[in-house]
Amino acid sequence: MDEELVRDKQTAFSGYDEMLRDVKARVRAAQIRAALAVNRELVLLYWQIGAVISRQMREHGWGAKFVDQLAADLQREFPDVKGFSPRNLRYMRSFAEAWPEEAILQQAAAKIPWFHNCILLDKLQDPHERLWYIQQTIEHGWSRNILVHQIESRLYQRQGKAVTNFERALPSPQSDLAHQLLKDPYNFEFLTLEADAEERLLEKGLIDHIRQFLLELGTGFAFLGSQYHIEFDDEDYFLDLLFYHVKLRCYIVIDLKTGKFKPEYAGKMNFYLAVVDDLLRQPQDNPTVGLILCKQKKELTVEYALRNTATPIGVSEYLVKETLSHEWRTSLPTAEQFAAALASRADYANQNAPEV
Repeated sequence: MDEELVRDKQTAFSGYDEMLRDVKARVRAAQIRAALAVNRELVLLYWQIGAVISRQMREHGWGAKFVDQLAADLQREFPDVKGFSPRNLRYMRSFAEAWPEEAILQQAAAKIPWFHNCILLDKLQDPHERLWYIQQTIEHGWSRNILVHQIESRLYQRQGKAVTNFERALPSPQSDLAHQLLKDPYNFEFLTLEADAEERLLEKGLIDHIRQFLLELGTGFAFLGSQYHIEFDDEDYFLDLLFYHVKLRCYIVIDLKTGKFKPEYAGKMNFYLAVVDDLLRQPQDNPTVGLILCKQKKELTVEYALRNTATPIGVSEYLVKETLSHEWRTSLPTAEQFAAALASRADYANQNAPEV
């Protein structure tokens, strides 16, 4: 009956559905703002408590027992409020000492959840690096697990480290943005490959683990295909990997190489970028960007290879977990052979043990 009444209202009022969607969006936006406001107030409270603890310990020389006593008193006074454990109070102290200026605190650390801040305190010492991860968390909405992954993969040290010609080949500010998006090296340690694995196996591994691959590439990459087929001049061409980047507003061609970088790779990529620009790029798109991923590179060789290249190209290394080669694997005993050898040795030892 209620559903019929709703349908009658929707048909009775012109534009009702659109209005309802707008109201729902406003409610959800208000809920998000309220949650962010609560988080901000909680983080600021913890910072203030931490500042008091730090000051009292510094001025009076109080030790760990002071924190334990304060935790017990706060828990007794506020039994329904979580967060006043001795461990969390110590985090508050460290937090206040890590962000001595409240203005910077409110602009950065107060905008991410408390336990994100605890992760940063545990894993990082450099305040500039902490601030960088906070800014990335705010921009991309990283969960705790994603934040931990990015820290452990040393994203801060790898971001913007690819060798490129973007400064000459792209207009500003696109050149700066494109450069910061590329890493060196890329961490593909979710793959296990033999040292002499062919490029098709590397490509297959990346596609099979597309979620981890996209996470490593970073925000904004839309996957369009592998071995992407392009035909012109009665010839067939296949791009290893093709992406579109929604922030750069351009196609990105990735060429995979399982060996050391060679200068001719830049010429091949230049050809691919010209083709994509002519056949796929739309008027609203920016120039297509190329990324050559190789196992090894020498920076001076890359710089010379890109120096007179007009199309935007970057070159980075990648890391994978390597297995033993097939020859080594077949020459080593199997687990069953190991077990049989150990059992035989134990029998021999028992038979020849001296009598007591």
